[in-house]
Amino acid sequence: MGLDVRTAGDAVPPSGLDRVRHTAARSASRAGSIPARSVGTIGRGVLLAGAVLKFTARDLVSLRLPVGELLVQAWMLLKVTATPAMLMAVPIGAVVSVQVGGLVNQLGASSLVGAASGFGVIRQGAPMVTGFLMGGVAAAAIASDLGARQVREELDALKVMGVDPVRRLVVPRFLALVLIAPLLCCVIIASAVSASYLIAVGVNGITPGSFWMSFGSFAKVLDVWFALGKSIVFGAIVGIISSLRGMEARRGPRGVADAVNSAVVLSVVCIVIANVTITQLQTMFFPAEVS
Repeated sequence: MGLDVRTAGDAVPPSGLDRVRHTAARSASRAGSIPARSVGTIGRGVLLAGAVLKFTARDLVSLRLPVGELLVQAWMLLKVTATPAMLMAVPIGAVVSVQVGGLVNQLGASSLVGAASGFGVIRQGAPMVTGFLMGGVAAAAIASDLGARQVREELDALKVMGVDPVRRLVVPRFLALVLIAPLLCCVIIASAVSASYLIAVGVNGITPGSFWMSFGSFAKVLDVWFALGKSIVFGAIVGIISSLRGMEARRGPRGVADAVNSAVVLSVVCIVIANVTITQLQTMFFPAEVS
């Protein structure tokens, strides 16, 4: 009579049901760890923001702020974002003018093209384009720079020498983004409104006087201040996120690429959330009025 005898070295092949259970358990474990990792990332970002603000205030009081490094970083970031800002602003202004112009011409209210340009570009278009540019271009530049330094163990070397990497590297980049954000926003406003004006006057046949009259009726100085304030908030968000992801890069060049990708995605998502929040507060406490 044959007997099924198995030695200790014989492996029992797993059944299909066992493989499914193992895959489901592993997927559930990964899905369950996502909230914990998200909370951890938020916590580290808050701690980094607190350290940046602490070092900034301390260096301002003691007159030890690295102004030279700040200006170098601001110029470098401005060079890589100024041209894309104008190239993105012109189509936005043109699209607003063409789309709104075609609609209001059917309604017989062609003079409202200027109002739509002022209301849409200044309140939403300019700060959002500024945030997305910084979240795409500037975040990639900062995350790749700090990530490469982390992979080459330069940050650890600074710590060994008694130099805080946050104070030496993150603070100048953070302040540089906060400094250039209003400049980019102003460039985008000027470019988008100019493009909208040229399309409205040259293509839709709107008179310059009616364009600027309706523009001034809806666009207020307060809207410009809110747009500049949004851009500063977006710059601070991008500076913290890109610095955090860059300093946490691991596993060589691939880790740097992952850090850059993560910095860009997180920056854009946080910018959208911040824009919705600020816009809601602006609408609640400063509703739009026609002068």
